[in-house]
Amino acid sequence: MKQTFITKISDEMDDYPEFTQADFDRATFRIKGQPVSKDVWQKAVHTKVKKQKISITLDPDVLAYFKAKADGKGYQTLINAALREAMLKEHFKDDLRQIIREELKHA
Repeated sequence: MKQTFITKISDEMDDYPEFTQADFDRATFRIKGQPVSKDVWQKAVHTKVKKQKISITLDPDVLAYFKAKADGKGYQTLINAALREAMLKEHFKDDLRQIIREELKHA
């Protein structure tokens, strides 16, 4: 699992001005150096990331388990990994059954 380390920098050490919503509203979104609309840029980002945002309802104990395992950070990544593992095991079982059937035919 990827770990992120954050170093707290005091305001006195920060030379950069604070960004406001107005600054972000004036931003120019670019893809490969070409200006694009915010909607086009957001679609490109989502396509590049290749993840979909969904809403899911989980039992409280399941959510608590993953949050505790992730120490409160990155629990969604752990849930995704658990789902991927279950998916891959299912594919593995199907492939194994097919191989066994083929081997039994030739025996």
